[in-house]
Amino acid sequence: MNFKSYIVLILILFLSRDIIAQKKTTTIHILNADKADYDERLGKDIQRLIGNVVMRQDSTYFYSDSAYYNEKTKFFDGFGNVHIEVNDSTDIYSDLLKYNGNTKFAELFHNVVLKDDSTTLRTEYMTYDRVGHLATYPNKGTITRNDKKLVSKKGYYRDDIKVVYFRKDVVGTMPDYKILSDTLVYDTDNEMMYFYGPTTIYNKENTLFGNYGWYNTETELAYLDKRATLSNKEQSITSDTMYYNKKTGYAKAISDVVIEDTINKGIVRGELAEMWRNLGKCMITDNLRSIYYEERDTLFATADTMYVYFDTITNDVQRIKAFYNVRFFRNDIQGKCDSITYVIADSAVYMRVDPVLWAEDTQMTGDSINIVIKDRSIDSLLMYPNAFIIQQDSIKGFNQVKGKQVTAYFKGNEIDHMLNEGNAETIYWLREDDGSLIGINISQSAEMIIKMRNKQINNIRYFQSIKETLYPEEQLEKGQEYLKGFIWRDEIKPRRSEFGN
Repeated sequence: MNFKSYIVLILILFLSRDIIAQKKTTTIHILNADKADYDERLGKDIQRLIGNVVMRQDSTYFYSDSAYYNEKTKFFDGFGNVHIEVNDSTDIYSDLLKYNGNTKFAELFHNVVLKDDSTTLRTEYMTYDRVGHLATYPNKGTITRNDKKLVSKKGYYRDDIKVVYFRKDVVGTMPDYKILSDTLVYDTDNEMMYFYGPTTIYNKENTLFGNYGWYNTETELAYLDKRATLSNKEQSITSDTMYYNKKTGYAKAISDVVIEDTINKGIVRGELAEMWRNLGKCMITDNLRSIYYEERDTLFATADTMYVYFDTITNDVQRIKAFYNVRFFRNDIQGKCDSITYVIADSAVYMRVDPVLWAEDTQMTGDSINIVIKDRSIDSLLMYPNAFIIQQDSIKGFNQVKGKQVTAYFKGNEIDHMLNEGNAETIYWLREDDGSLIGINISQSAEMIIKMRNKQINNIRYFQSIKETLYPEEQLEKGQEYLKGFIWRDEIKPRRSEFGN
């Protein structure tokens, strides 16, 4: 909690008149009355003052149309057009006044207005303690200051330090946003608002919520704590602590950050997030993990850092980039790399820096991998350069496809055929329909088209510089069953268990 916040609350709530140094009771002077007399029907020692009544105690002046004054008890009642001139900057108006000159405590009734510089308080009943400089309204009150309006069921105003304390059903109305709060302290000198209960700040575009914090109405910088949320119709960011600058659109979320995207049905978690709304960019890092819910399956992903780029007008996500130790899992496909980019408009995913993809018993690698998405499913894969596809044979060994560039085309979430271009090489275990081994086919050509059936190589068509040999298993030399660069990476394959619930 901010130190000044503590001070504000202490001053307002705990510095009662009992612990403030008491001033010596001073005389009440009658400065003017058009008519003055005593009426025994009003009570002993009560003087009736009628017409243009002016009274003074210390430096405070009291005005009214008429008044009843008891000189012995120093009590007086003021009636009609009541005006208390507290000091050079503070004035109080009402229809009726009851004042105790000993305690310097006033009660004001009906059409009560307190004006202090640019601040105006309106209510139907208010007390004012001259010693404590404290105005109190126990029922509904409204405070306006320049272009700001705040309403609450209860409130306190310290005119010496220019601080207002609002309690219960606080509603603040500003030119382009509103505030709803349970408890709010407004430091008018510094244009600071402090929140001590559930608080919502909202406009047409965004909603900001927190259980504790502050808001600078001049700089429009907000700090919210104890689970804060910044949201719009499409996305929301929730964290333990949050800073938000309305003018610049910058937000910083700290600790247990949760970003929800209702349009793309995704949830991203981390420990730190920053958003530059005016630039259309959001970053999340530290223990990053994400979940995207799809009709067919759910995609889980982790990385060190993620950037999300969105349209500043529509809030639509345009591009997602993740860096460092990227890992993702879906039941039909898994992957890892050090950098990945998803471009929404292109429906394309770009994997860079040691990318690896797994689809069931098939492993796919290349210096770069491009994935084209259609109807939320993989349409094609481009691996280049140094493309290498490895598939476990149904019984023994590995089927392999290698080339400068390999494009895999999918049908029904399975590879239908592949185009292998540039120094194309294959090794596959050729079997009869009953699974018996015919031999191991080793082939080379400039280019080849590989047809798949039942997730296995079914047919290869060669183009240029063809070299093909079918070896019986017993005639293979040691190591000949692997293409150069063969690495089976099953031990680093992402598993569902590593992504938690």
